[in-house]
Amino acid sequence: MSVTVAQIQQYITNNPAAMPAQIATELNVSEFAVVSALPTEQVALLPLSEKDALLADLPQWGTMTTIVSASGSIFEFKGAFPKGKYAHGYYNLITKGDGLHGHLKLDDISAIALISKPFRGTESHSINFFGAQGEVVFKVYLGRDKKRQLLPEQVERFAALRQSASLAA
Repeated sequence: MSVTVAQIQQYITNNPAAMPAQIATELNVSEFAVVSALPTEQVALLPLSEKDALLADLPQWGTMTTIVSASGSIFEFKGAFPKGKYAHGYYNLITKGDGLHGHLKLDDISAIALISKPFRGTESHSINFFGAQGEVVFKVYLGRDKKRQLLPEQVERFAALRQSASLAA
């Protein structure tokens, strides 16, 4: 049985605290299908043509949390998103010493979603990179201070990014 957008939206309405990954599992749909069905005030899609500019800018944002999920496990890195450069078919994250390392296959990114959805009752904003099957490749959440408050300068940058995405749509 195929799940319709209306059914996903109804599930979201009935379960406002549920996160997209949880909803996707419950309904047996891709996480991107769920994200696409979020209310417009919770999601904006960034044009893929903006991914290089975004990745070049993210290292300036400061400490954030990058999340990678694999086979039900969740890996988190708190710190600045590293600079990178293209080589050998990948966007290689360049970190000197400790920090997030890796090689991103950006040709396989099919969508970038800017999501503003409360998490456990707390304001939360993230940049989500999706693969060809609608799966999340990785997410970058805005950082928080010692009192667990979002960093205001990051919220401003996110809002500006979201505004530019809305204008491009």
